[in-house]
Amino acid sequence: MATHEYHRGEMDIQDQKATWDGFISGSVWGGLLIILMVGHATLAIAIGFNWAVSLGLMAIVGFGAGLMMNLGGRWMATVVVMIILALIVQAMIWLFGAIL
Repeated sequence: MATHEYHRGEMDIQDQKATWDGFISGSVWGGLLIILMVGHATLAIAIGFNWAVSLGLMAIVGFGAGLMMNLGGRWMATVVVMIILALIVQAMIWLFGAIL
């Protein structure tokens, strides 16, 4: 017969807990990034807001979500980098629009 050496609650689950916490954190960050990108595109293209107004509104939403969900400084830095990336993309649109 098999011996039962398992005792409930005595197993070390730190690795499993760290994996789950990382998965949840990545899902939250990924979901918020998708919401910000789709929101900016929807406001700027589908609704017809000026791109700067749309970018400003999504920046406020991003910073607000970071504060509300206590995501910390890395999230705020990510939002700032996304704003800079959006400005670079808009500059390229202007540049290529002037060439054509």
